[in-house]
Amino acid sequence: MSTLFFSATATSADVSRLTRLVNRAYRGDASRQGWTTEAHLLDGQRIDEESLREMLAVPGAALLMCLGESGELLGSFYAHASGQRVYLGMLAVDPVRQTNGVGKFLIKAAEDYGRQHGCTTSKMTVISVRPELIAYYERQGYRQTGATEPFPTDPRFGIPRQPLTLLVLEKAL
Repeated sequence: MSTLFFSATATSADVSRLTRLVNRAYRGDASRQGWTTEAHLLDGQRIDEESLREMLAVPGAALLMCLGESGELLGSFYAHASGQRVYLGMLAVDPVRQTNGVGKFLIKAAEDYGRQHGCTTSKMTVISVRPELIAYYERQGYRQTGATEPFPTDPRFGIPRQPLTLLVLEKAL
C-alpha cells in the first residue's frame, strides 16, 4: 500500500469524488468487494452531493480525507466538534483498499481533529445489526454506551430493508 498523507479537510471542490467514494463504499455491487458494505441492509444511495455540501457547511465540521501518494482518494471520515464531544460518522474506505490501514488512519485523524477542537470524548453511531463493524470499533477503543438512536428515515441516506437502530459508541480522548 502506498504511504498515506492527510489532507486536513475536504472542500466543495472534493464533493463529487467524495460522493462517489461514499456510495461505492456503502452501497451497490462495488461495496460488496469490501467488508463494510450496507448493500444487504439498505437500498438506494448513502449520500448525495447536496447533503455533503450541507455537512461541510456545519460550523466545527470537517470531512477528512486519506489520500495515496499520487493523490488518489482512499477514504474519508466526517468529524463534527461541538463542545466537549466530537461526533464521527460516515467512515468510507474504497472497497478495494479495505484492510490496508486506511480506516485506522482516518479514525486517528478524526480523533486528533476532535482533540484540536478541545473535545474530550468521541461519539459515533453504528447500525445495531453490524456486529463485525461494532467489533472493529471496539478494537479501536470505542465502547457501547447502552444508548440507541433511531435510524434516519430520509431516503437521501438509504431505504432500510428492515427496521434498523443505531447503537451509540464512545471513546475518551
